[in-house]
Amino acid sequence: MTRSAVQLYTLRNVDRPFTEVLELVADAGFDGVEFAYRVAEADTDAVLATLAETGLDVAGAHAGIDRLEDDFEETVAYYDELGVDHVVVPWLGAEHFASAEAVEAAAARLAKLADDLSERGKTLHYHNHDHEYTDLGDETGFDRFLAETEIPVELDLGLALAAGDDPVARLRSLGERSRLVHLKDYDANAGESVPVGEGDLDLKGIADAVADSESEWLVYEYEGADPLASLERAAERTNDLV
Repeated sequence: MTRSAVQLYTLRNVDRPFTEVLELVADAGFDGVEFAYRVAEADTDAVLATLAETGLDVAGAHAGIDRLEDDFEETVAYYDELGVDHVVVPWLGAEHFASAEAVEAAAARLAKLADDLSERGKTLHYHNHDHEYTDLGDETGFDRFLAETEIPVELDLGLALAAGDDPVARLRSLGERSRLVHLKDYDANAGESVPVGEGDLDLKGIADAVADSESEWLVYEYEGADPLASLERAAERTNDLV
């Protein structure tokens, strides 16, 4: 069964202690959280205690590829402590999608890291933006990437839409590779992230595709101002889709 979570990057600028941010997420009605960078600044024991008190589960964590490669043992141990099973590389620069050769090299790099994490009981995912959709002639850089690696993809629905992709069709094509899905609604005319339900995403189509793919988590993200003002409504809408 798919569950709802929030990517905590959404609340990056909320001026409250991190544990209070977790409490706000639980009070809004989400089932879990996906960590970003701010968790590293918090006391781990306090974070774990708050997760236990609120009943929030850990959907995953975003971690830069350099950190994963350069400090592998330390990073894995840290995520073991936090209860993170799904580790997401949130970004590879546009240069990694500029040619078929660059894409193949990036895919091989991630495949090696995925194997290393798998040996430690963790699954590596890649989170797309829109710059992966480079024109490589008869395919896009993103299509080449998907063909070159079998790692799961945390599809950012809004950024896929921004790139001119069909998010529902893409989600269906990923199938079992879409274990985590980023629910970022997007206003195409304004060219910006908006609270879920206020943009151009086909929410009914997304809900059906997530159900058919048996995705584990539908993860809400919003990059706009004042995320707390729409957080409860976002939880309601996200929960309606799972």
